[in-house]
Amino acid sequence: MSGHKPLEGIKVLEFARVLAGPWAGQLLADLGADVIKVENPVGGDETRHWGPPFIEDPHGATHSAAYFHSCNRGKRSVALDLKKTADLEVAKALCVKADVIIENFKVGTMERLGLGFDSAKAVKPGIVFCSITGFGQTGPYKDRAGYDFIIQGMSGFMSITGEKDGDPMKAGVAITDILTGLYAVSAINAALIKALKFGTGSHIDISLLEVMSATLANQNMNFLATGMSPVRLGNAHPNIAPYQVVPTSDGHIIIAAGNDGQFQRLCALLEVEMLGKDPRFSTNPARIENREALTGSLEKLTRLWTRDALVKACTEKGVPVGPINTIGDMFADTQIEARVLQINTTNDIPGVRSPLFIDGKPASNLRSSPSLGQHTEEIVRQAPNGWPAQ
Repeated sequence: MSGHKPLEGIKVLEFARVLAGPWAGQLLADLGADVIKVENPVGGDETRHWGPPFIEDPHGATHSAAYFHSCNRGKRSVALDLKKTADLEVAKALCVKADVIIENFKVGTMERLGLGFDSAKAVKPGIVFCSITGFGQTGPYKDRAGYDFIIQGMSGFMSITGEKDGDPMKAGVAITDILTGLYAVSAINAALIKALKFGTGSHIDISLLEVMSATLANQNMNFLATGMSPVRLGNAHPNIAPYQVVPTSDGHIIIAAGNDGQFQRLCALLEVEMLGKDPRFSTNPARIENREALTGSLEKLTRLWTRDALVKACTEKGVPVGPINTIGDMFADTQIEARVLQINTTNDIPGVRSPLFIDGKPASNLRSSPSLGQHTEEIVRQAPNGWPAQ
């Protein structure tokens, strides 16, 4: 079995749009699953149109928006109008063969269509059914639509992101959707193990609000330990100092001195050993208490260095450090190039592989994102009983 992908043979039906559900489906495809994306024949997943930019092939043909290609690599697409009886029957037939169903409709929609967990389990007892919503299957908000930006605000994430005296700030990508997709895959894989061991299915209920709220990690515990809500600190860390952006003569870098030894080494390379022995700065709790004074002293010194020289010196002395790259800089980084993060999928469409390596091989599906309904005929042909009579 060596050389086989972990989820080879697993069939996934993805009734999902935009990002959280499709991100989960893409990762499952990378891990070897056959992922069928069910789309409305009129327009399909709305992210197909979320451009510019749009992907163009070398022959000048325009494909869907770059956004769509970011989260639908490796899948097949079937175009079904679930409001039509014939198409709905095809969807039900596909459910019979599925091991996993991912859906992100409003609560109750799949049940009304006859595609809900109970219906699926009746024909496939071991089915893994993953429902992704903004607020979950229960509670006073369950019928609300959930959007990543809104959830970043409601979760508290934006209250701790941004400059101290500035406006609350969202992340530069839809981090709630991405994290939800990753949590979904973790739960799906656990449920698949349960199905294999015991033959019983699972209904996974995962919400954007709970995911983003739960992943505030130490900031949640900072509140629970003190009863005080953490506040925005810009690029400073609430529990560690210096762990922040610092200026140089020609740009900025990140210094992340996570312990006293690293801070002492930083002081040594900046030729201010006495700063490290100063009682105000000799321990991390003291540095947190005197953060402003410490920052002022460090910035005067780091401004005397160029960006690359200080990064090199810190690296050589064992002080955690890194440049602040543009996305273009990131793709040109020698480490990223060595690990071949950027890929070309079929049709020569550029992409980014899964960051996972399994048994020394990258876990990625190089099939290009499908055009709308590209595989409808072959998928319907494989469905039990074929396409129902019109």
